[in-house]
Amino acid sequence: MPTKLYCDFFGHNYKMTKKVTNHVKEYTCTRCKKQLTTDSNGRLTELTPKYKDINSTLERIYNNRMMRLKQKTISSSIC
Repeated sequence: MPTKLYCDFFGHNYKMTKKVTNHVKEYTCTRCKKQLTTDSNGRLTELTPKYKDINSTLERIYNNRMMRLKQKTISSSIC
């Protein structure tokens, strides 16, 4: 049975493949490789090139913010 037909009949088997931020994640079906992400309302939506670009920008901003907070915490604990 082809994987797309299998997913149409039994449903997808999504696994989280990437944690962009605490609230935004990317998921991939283990059978048919369909990709989803969470949108601004927290609902799952298809991972289009537009959403891939948005997620990479969000990830960069999130990681920079976490690094700044970590450095601020380290420098405040030294003083």
